[in-house]
Formats: sequence, structure tokens, C-alpha cells
Amino acid sequence: MKTVKELESDLNGKPVSLYTLFNKNGMSMDITNYGAKIIRLIAPDKNNKFDDVVLGFDTLEEVINKEIYYGAVCGRFANRIKDGKFTLEGVEYTLPVNNGTNSLHGGIHGFNEKVWTMKSATQQELVLELFSPNGEEGYPGNLTVTCSYILSDENEVKIHYEATSDTSTIIGLTNHSYFNLKGAGNGSIKNHVLQINADFYTVLDESFALTGEIRPVVNTPFDFRTPTVIGDRIDDEAYVPGRGIDNNWCLRKSQAGDLSLAGTVYEPVTGRKLEIFTTQPGMQIYTGNWIEKQTGKENKIYDRQDAVCFETQGFPNSPNIPFFPSPVLRPGQKYDEWCIYKFSAE
Repeated sequence: MKTVKELESDLNGKPVSLYTLFNKNGMSMDITNYGAKIIRLIAPDKNNKFDDVVLGFDTLEEVINKEIYYGAVCGRFANRIKDGKFTLEGVEYTLPVNNGTNSLHGGIHGFNEKVWTMKSATQQELVLELFSPNGEEGYPGNLTVTCSYILSDENEVKIHYEATSDTSTIIGLTNHSYFNLKGAGNGSIKNHVLQINADFYTVLDESFALTGEIRPVVNTPFDFRTPTVIGDRIDDEAYVPGRGIDNNWCLRKSQAGDLSLAGTVYEPVTGRKLEIFTTQPGMQIYTGNWIEKQTGKENKIYDRQDAVCFETQGFPNSPNIPFFPSPVLRPGQKYDEWCIYKFSAE
């Protein structure tokens, strides 16, 4: 494992460091303030054997240059905004296009490429802050964002996002960790068993942006209401044929903003189980479709479908679809969302 000193550096005059959280059960998590990224997450299996369950890299140079979203906080708006345009309070804003015809994960230089400021650090909590000025990547408003990482003694990775803006803007944050419950670099996630608490999913157009249509999952490959082996669905023509899943589900909520169970994934060989809780309305499942034989931590090789992301989020393209949950943040309001990854073994 790399030490803090081996990751420490200066980037554009700002210090980049690695912070380690740990709990009483032996779990630990390494986070860098570059992109607020989870670099390493050590979790026990059913035999109390510990493995690193997230993809990532050993050096800052690799973190910057190889796969820019591993473990990152994505923003100012996660996922896709169609054609890189939206209108807010009568003003049309144009964003950089970086994913086909769309703007993805905040643009060319999103929050995943920013050096966040460390506000506080304890054994079990790290608080990072980022200031995003008006006009950055085309977005309006001076935005101040706080991301708190908490590693609880209940083996939960708790992520708390807070933000305020001086003028009306849009915001949608997510964590983009790539999980493999067998251990990072230990093969495919096709044997993982996935359950999603969602009765509906959002429909994509040919550019992979949302059309605004919401369809029921019943009698479709999107039906994960009961535990389903990912490999039974991952190559279905409803997804990206031969690549995998990259879609948003509308989470079941008794009330908007409730912290509720979004889904569960289980890996039968290690017995590791991950439960995902969120206050957000949606969850994007992405199965590492575009990873191509990449060298990661400890020289392990990562390949396509070797990881699965659980991106709890607002609905993609919601700035352009008025009946979707609103991504608008106005002065005097506070953006306040949670994502919790809870680990256990059975």
C-alpha cells in the first residue's frame, strides 16, 4: 500500500494528499483531495479476509491521467446533459460537450479534476470543500460544495454532500466508485447478484441522453426488483450490446428526499454484500463498459465488466425535463444529499 508521502504533491500550487479513515472492525478507506476520490476501500469477506473492493491506481500521475472518474465526486452536474445546453430562469446556458454531443459529469474539467480543500480530518471522518466560481464549465453561480466521508463502526461508507450558491444554478453530485466485491482486479462482476428497489427506469435516446420517458421495468431486462445475476442481463440488447449496463433507475420512495434502500449487490464466493442507501431519486448502474485491459493497483489488470458503479443521483438531463425532480439550487437554499454504502458478509 502506498503511503501518504508517496501520493503527496502540488498541483497548480495546491497540495494534494492522501487521507486514511479506519473503523474498529479493520475496515479502512484511502481518499485523496484530488477529485475527492476514494482510492482504496478495504472490506472483510465471510471469513474475515480483507480485500480492496474499488478500482484505482497507486500513483497520483495515474489517478490524473488514466481513468479520470474512478472513485471521484462528479459535478457540478453528474451524468449527461443533452447537447450541453439548458435554460434556467429564461437564460440559456451552453456547457462544454465531452461525451458525443452531450456534456458529461460537469464538463471537460469537472469536480473530479479539482483539488479540494481539506476542512477537517479525524480517524473516521474527512471533510473536503470546493469553491466553483460563476461561469466555470459554463455553469452559473458561485457554488460552495462540501463533501464529508464517514467510515462508521457499522461498516458504512457515508457520503454527505452539501452546497450553496449565490445565484440560481443547477447541481447534481454523485460518487463514481467502481466496485468489485471479489476484490479489485480479481475478475468479472458477472457473478454478482443485484437487486434494485425501482419499478421504473428512464429511457435513453441515440446519444445516451434521457428523452424524458419513464417506463415500467416489468417484463423487461431492467427488472431487478428481485435478486438477479448480473451476467444474465449484462449483454442484453436493451443495454449497449456487447458492452454492458449504463442506465438510470427511478428509485422507490415513500416520500421525495427520504433516505431509503436503493439496492443491494451480493458476491457469492466471498459472501460480501453491499447495500446502497440514498436520499436521491435515481441510481445509475454502470458496469465498466469501456475499461480495456488497464493496469491498476498492485499491477492488477482491469478489463471491461470487471466493476460496477452505483451512482446515486438526480435524474440525468433533468435541467431539460421540467417534470423530473428539479436540479435547481437557488440562493438561500441548501443542497443536502446522502449516499451510504453499507458492507456486510454472509
